[in-house]
Amino acid sequence: MLPSELVKYKEKSQKIIALTAWDSISGSIAEQANVDLVLVGDSLAMVCLGHKSTLPLTIENIIYHTNAVTRGFKKKIEDQPLVVSDMPFLTYQCGEDKAVEYAGKIIQSTYAKAIKVEGAEPEIQKVISRLIRMGIPVMGHIGLTPQSFLNQGLKKQGESLESKEKIKKEASILQEIGCFSIVLEHIPELLAKEIQNNLTIPTIGIGAGNFCDGQVRVTADLLGLNDDQPPFCKPIVNGKKLFNDKLKEWVAAQRLN
Repeated sequence: MLPSELVKYKEKSQKIIALTAWDSISGSIAEQANVDLVLVGDSLAMVCLGHKSTLPLTIENIIYHTNAVTRGFKKKIEDQPLVVSDMPFLTYQCGEDKAVEYAGKIIQSTYAKAIKVEGAEPEIQKVISRLIRMGIPVMGHIGLTPQSFLNQGLKKQGESLESKEKIKKEASILQEIGCFSIVLEHIPELLAKEIQNNLTIPTIGIGAGNFCDGQVRVTADLLGLNDDQPPFCKPIVNGKKLFNDKLKEWVAAQRLN
């Protein structure tokens, strides 16, 4: 799937379903679940690498893990989900030239067909516009942006009138400069609905209610593999306890043999 095809999903009112992946096993699971989009998100810094935030992730990490994810795919290439890779912290905040260099490395070195960039500040708008002009599709990301948590915290965004208007304006600008879709993270449901209705490109929500054109979830959160769950992602199974219990049973059985 190409990034431009997601716009057709919106035109047909067809929901877009996305999961994150970080290695060949999670990539294979996401593909077999028949998702439309696999995001190699910077959440892998915490899910896979044990960091306390997304900030330590490097460009080398994202390239390495994007390649691992796509090695897990088994379907014909035309039937595989769209792969989008996150731009790590400080790969796009240091100017347009560096951003093109780093985004180009991701596209050139992996099977990702697009990158995701957090934020919509004036400097970031210039970066996104330049990337798109250089032939690199960009997925926007506004609302709660985890790479800005030192300033923003991890609280819900868009609750004040000022914050709400800012996010609405950012969404319109991101569409105008050429993003093919926008992630809306941890904002009020009615704000997400208003944005979704105002845009011709798809909105993909995470903790933004059910009115978005699609949903993305961190797979480890959805499967209950983390100790700390975000408030907007209820696990569909208590995976960590299930696997721990079964492995303890197996270990105990081996000791009896």
